[in-house]
Amino acid sequence: MNKIIYFILAIVCLWSCNSTKHIPDGSYLLKTYDIKADTKEIDASYFESFIRQQPNNKIRLMIYNIAGQDTSKWLNRIIQKAGQAPILYNPQQTKNSATQVARELSNMGYLRAEVDTILKVKDKKVSVTYNIQNKGVYTIRNYDYTIDNGTIARSLAPAKKYTSIKPGIAFNQIDLDDSRDHLTSYLRNIGYYKFSKELLYYKADTTLNAHKVDLFLSLYPPRDSTTFKKFKIRNVSILSGFDPMAKGNEKLFAEVDTVNYKGIRIIYGKNKFLRKSTLYRNNSIRPGKMYSDMAFTRTTGAFNGIGVVKQTSIQFNEVSNPNDSVQYIDALVTIAPGNTHFFQTEIQGTNSAGDLGIAPSISYQHQNLFNGAEILKLKLRGAYEFISNSSNPDMVNQNFYEFGFDASLAFPQFLFPWLKPKWRDLPSASTQVSLGVNNQHRQEYTRQFFNATLTYRWTSKQNKFAHTFNLWDINYIRMPWASPDFTERLNNTNNPMLKESYKNQLISRTTYNITYTNANSRTGRRTPRNIFSIRAGIDVSGLLPRLATSFHNASRDSISGAKQILGIAYAEYIKGDISFAQTHTLNSKNKLAYHIGLGVANPFGNSNVLPFETRYFSGGANSVRGWAPRALGPGSYVADTSGVNDFVNQVGDIKLDMNIEYRTKVSEYIELAGFLDAGNIWTIKNYKESQPDGQFKFNKFYKEIALSYGAGIRFDLGFLLIRFDYGIRAYDPGRPINDRWVIFKPALNRTAWHFAIGYPF
Repeated sequence: MNKIIYFILAIVCLWSCNSTKHIPDGSYLLKTYDIKADTKEIDASYFESFIRQQPNNKIRLMIYNIAGQDTSKWLNRIIQKAGQAPILYNPQQTKNSATQVARELSNMGYLRAEVDTILKVKDKKVSVTYNIQNKGVYTIRNYDYTIDNGTIARSLAPAKKYTSIKPGIAFNQIDLDDSRDHLTSYLRNIGYYKFSKELLYYKADTTLNAHKVDLFLSLYPPRDSTTFKKFKIRNVSILSGFDPMAKGNEKLFAEVDTVNYKGIRIIYGKNKFLRKSTLYRNNSIRPGKMYSDMAFTRTTGAFNGIGVVKQTSIQFNEVSNPNDSVQYIDALVTIAPGNTHFFQTEIQGTNSAGDLGIAPSISYQHQNLFNGAEILKLKLRGAYEFISNSSNPDMVNQNFYEFGFDASLAFPQFLFPWLKPKWRDLPSASTQVSLGVNNQHRQEYTRQFFNATLTYRWTSKQNKFAHTFNLWDINYIRMPWASPDFTERLNNTNNPMLKESYKNQLISRTTYNITYTNANSRTGRRTPRNIFSIRAGIDVSGLLPRLATSFHNASRDSISGAKQILGIAYAEYIKGDISFAQTHTLNSKNKLAYHIGLGVANPFGNSNVLPFETRYFSGGANSVRGWAPRALGPGSYVADTSGVNDFVNQVGDIKLDMNIEYRTKVSEYIELAGFLDAGNIWTIKNYKESQPDGQFKFNKFYKEIALSYGAGIRFDLGFLLIRFDYGIRAYDPGRPINDRWVIFKPALNRTAWHFAIGYPF
């Protein structure tokens, strides 16, 4: 075996040494390039996209060099296609790259910047260094409007205080162009239908001393007499049920039905697939209002967001009246119908915190149940799952399966009394009523879940904020069967917490979750280099049952004394979660991502213990990756290794996760990563019989934060990212206090591998 390994290493070394064997005389292989700037104010990595010649991928070049040069042989052609031909240094491309970088520096305000290239030649290889000499950045000293047209000047005056162009900032062409976009959008949203960005231009005086610029915004002459006039909407017509791409439309409109609904003319063909109120609610273009790009965008977005709508088009026709200060236009909105019914069968791979499985399902969807864009979904599903990696040998190769049925009905507006129309009819608003039943089968027990939910969803601030509010989320959980061994554990008087967690109970929750992300933000023509998201949520259980039982003397459980509704104990708890994740782009190939998450849940009133499904667990593909799922914590709790499945005790009421990950692209589809994870779970109360040393205490919790490190490989297929991570324990709080640093004591039982879909955060 050793001889084979040495032989392979020798071959790889030989290939590496011969990377220039196919380079013609007088030519050079482009080995590397580097960009250096003489000031930290310039991010050199930003200019990588301006470099015309990129070096070979070393692995693909090595594969290419394996092949012979005789392309008449099919094997050589296949190997060459899998590899990458040597990229030869091109002086003209290097010169063009330097020119492009210098031009971009000028756009950023470095008007006198210079870019020199330095070549290092060795063994028919060339390394290129681009040296940036900034020569000082120009900043804006004064900024003012010099607009001759009084109407436009007066209209733009309020927008001046909102512009990003102010004295003291860099003379950045991207920011200037972005400001023109902003001002044009402002004018078009207050009625200037024929105004365009090209009518605005800047005059800059760069002859001042000390790298200062005086900047003036000016206006080109109008193209015609109405260019600088406002336009008001006169008539609005909606053509519903017409598909311009379909054949036989003359039959659809052989009997046209025209109605006037709240000032809007609605023209129906034979297919009256949307109600008048639905058409009106989703249309933001109203008679008597000034023309607005925002109303146009909202209308197309709202209609295209309706599943049963195939296509939306909007046409504006000017009404000839050149002498008036305010012009008029008519709007025609055409709505083409799409498919109403969908049937779908799926077989999906599942990944629950690292546990692998398969989930087949069959579903039906009606996208326009009551002709108001209501969506009915019916789904029959099943799942088969096994523990992919567990430190407990009893749990390896166990088969867990479940099956269930879900039904939901979604309405494209808020269904709630007393709401004002402007809130009820938000374009992004929806109300969903859901019912579901699920059966879970494990070796230890069978559990059944019955669920009913009323959910409101909406977005705000240009989709940067996403909100989900579950007014009612009612779950009834029962366990009709348990194995003799598990029943014995439940009845163990030394572990009352376990029985409380698995008792039949009603969970009536009210939850609110909010997510903010800057992923949709743009700075000029550049996307943010730091993509981050903040998620927060609160979950309160027991409000409705407490209200219901306050009007009469509720029955109580004979053992625990908990109040009951219809003979079922209900849970009361409050739970809060918050997390922050950020991905920082270092350059075109490397990124640094980090994440911190905190969750706290506390039972109160009718509950002494949180329901098992609402408690936290640690370890797994998205947590501390040196441990398998449900194998870490709580606190310094030592798991039972006597052959009893101990996952029921490795849960907690507090969770902390901290992660940092370095990601590097090695090819178009392959990414490598190195990571460091820290975290654990704890209990709020002292369950000393079942979870000894699991309680959170301020004077020792920091000594119980587990630490692991590892590496991973990811396959980015564009539509799907497949992830393999291998974690190694560095600090194990489950070991004796003086023997927790295991970083220098590697062992297979202190590692965990994980397969997952998508990034961990």
